[in-house]
Amino acid sequence: MTTANLYSEAEQLEQKLHNACLDTRLALQPSVSKVIDRMRRQGMHVPSRLRRLDAALCEDAMEARFDNMPV
Repeated sequence: MTTANLYSEAEQLEQKLHNACLDTRLALQPSVSKVIDRMRRQGMHVPSRLRRLDAALCEDAMEARFDNMPV
């Protein structure tokens, strides 16, 4: 996949996530992480906004795992 394609895919995911509900965010989190991983493997610069987005999505996913745990 070319550099332009990866950046384009990342931007499309960002647009889908803008003001998205939690379920959508959780569904798209693996895709964001995969795109960022592919960017890193190809030696591309990963913009800080994408790194922050990925971190926030991962945090949402972890929180969702523990929401239903009995205390």
